Amino acid sequence: MKGNNFLSIVDLKPEEVGRMVESASRMKHRETSRSLEGKTIALLFEKPSLRTRVSFEVGIQQLGGRCFYLSRDDVGLGVREPESDVAGVLDRMVDGVVARVFSHKSLEILAADTSIPIINALSDLSHPCQAVGDLLTMLEHKGDFRGLNVGFVGDGNNISGSLALACSSLGANFTVATPTSYKIPDSVWEQSQVRSLETGSEIQWVEDPQDAVRASDVVYTDVWISMGDESEREERLKAFKGYQVDELLFAEAKPDAIFMHDMPAHRGEEISENMLDHSNSVVYQQAENRLHAQKALLLMLIGSRDKSAKK
Repeated sequence: MKGNNFLSIVDLKPEEVGRMVESASRMKHRETSRSLEGKTIALLFEKPSLRTRVSFEVGIQQLGGRCFYLSRDDVGLGVREPESDVAGVLDRMVDGVVARVFSHKSLEILAADTSIPIINALSDLSHPCQAVGDLLTMLEHKGDFRGLNVGFVGDGNNISGSLALACSSLGANFTVATPTSYKIPDSVWEQSQVRSLETGSEIQWVEDPQDAVRASDVVYTDVWISMGDESEREERLKAFKGYQVDELLFAEAKPDAIFMHDMPAHRGEEISENMLDHSNSVVYQQAENRLHAQKALLLMLIGSRDKSAKK
């Protein structure tokens, strides 16, 4: 693993991604170790959260650790004081930081100025913790990643970008349908292509949602208007017209395909009113698996770390 941090899926080698998912599966089905006993973790959240915050808080407690929550108003990251100063203080007081931020650059500064692990709980560029939980859900329902067809419909955002990296790491095929102006960032897409060459997966961009969903084993979508994009609401609603995942579009997938959404979901926008309750929907199991994925991450990054490794 690259350093002590988890800012992106690319911080894990392809084989390590698989081991992380296997670890999350074991954590789900056996008694949790108390590997975080005596350790304290800061949850530094510029953005509000339900699943991410609950899964990390519960996971830390189940692993025997302690945590505390720092909101945007508590810290004012990069505004009230520079990220480097925040990093210098936390580095000497806690054993790790779970950071949910607006700018990925903030994570890079925190990682550069600390010796403790920094875990990306969401940035504008990446959401790797979500991707690990998603992979666990796919594994539980499909059994293998090789030859699995994952179709994503919607925005080329932090969710779809992390999924592209995650799928290409494990040999799953990934097709993403977005409007031309909302593709996954080139830097992320290029990293996914490099991984796909290593694992034999196929990744592709299409413009037509039907081309992404057709014959898919997994159909995935996300909100069109992420936190921070609210000023673009009308523009985005217009751009994504025709990209809603409804029962008719989902019917293009394989009969046993599963439907996934990282939530929160906006019914009537990226999904039709009843898609979360579709008989093939696994969204609540998907949400639960965030807990097991976070515990696997915490165990790898912090649970086995000697306190003497800090500055």
